[in-house]
Amino acid sequence: MRKRILVTGGAGFLGSHLCAKLIDAKHDVLCVDNFYTGSKDNVRGLLKCSRFELMRHDITFPLYVEVDEIYNMACPASPIHYQYDPVQTTKTSVHGSINILGLAKRVRAKILQASTSEVYGDPEVHPQDETYWGRVNPIGPRSCYDEGKRCAETLFFDYRRQHSLSIKVARIFNTYGPRMQLNDGRVVSNFIVQALTGRPITIYGDGKQTRSFCYVDDLVDGLVRLMDTSDEITGPINLGNPFEFTMMELAETIIELTASRSSIEFKALPADDPKQRKPDISRARDTLAWHPSIELRDGLSRTIEYFDTLLCTEGLSVT
Repeated sequence: MRKRILVTGGAGFLGSHLCAKLIDAKHDVLCVDNFYTGSKDNVRGLLKCSRFELMRHDITFPLYVEVDEIYNMACPASPIHYQYDPVQTTKTSVHGSINILGLAKRVRAKILQASTSEVYGDPEVHPQDETYWGRVNPIGPRSCYDEGKRCAETLFFDYRRQHSLSIKVARIFNTYGPRMQLNDGRVVSNFIVQALTGRPITIYGDGKQTRSFCYVDDLVDGLVRLMDTSDEITGPINLGNPFEFTMMELAETIIELTASRSSIEFKALPADDPKQRKPDISRARDTLAWHPSIELRDGLSRTIEYFDTLLCTEGLSVT
């Protein structure tokens, strides 16, 4: 059935891929973004489609539209961006969620919250499943994002209990792929850009800390599958790749794939940076019949190709 679907943060990295997938599925898509970290370039290929509409709007202000479903993807996700204006980051998660939930309540739309593995903080449980309540510093430099997303989850479930709203909550683990920004500040984009430009690859800490990397196509497929479940299924549901890699392994793989001569430099670990991050995706497997299919080397190769092209377009030297 053809639906009218709102994607907040739709011009961002994840949001733009989601918009494209929904357009491919023959839905009408309203993409809303304030372009703080999103870019019109990310959705340029969709602008000629009659079923796609782009609107500049900040969800910390109310939005009045008529839609059937809502994906709330709006919020800067990299530490560089969300720590630049931490108060605004918190407002986006909290005020933004209140406004978008209010919209969903008014039009009785099904609504999905793009939450994050950051709700688990620096975890004492490994791997992390959805029953774990997390270990988050409420007053640290990352708190604006971590606690903002935790509060957003609270609001979603309170709207469910108080107003019988149809909600979905996805906890997204590290995701990578084309359309990440050159200055994104996240580890995959940092390492690839440094390797392609011949600069030293910067590892914070001793390189033994781990992450689990999910390619964007797999992640977006999981979001759509979750949205398409019955109203009884609310989540939270972890979406991510359960295969774990150290930062050193990631750096060495990217150096190999780019044939780079970059050296590796070690710097102090930032405050509250998690030592381990790995999702338990049993709930996603059982509920959504979902699991990632794109292996790290394949996904990295596609991402490297994207950044190689982008760097050439920007006129930056490439090794």
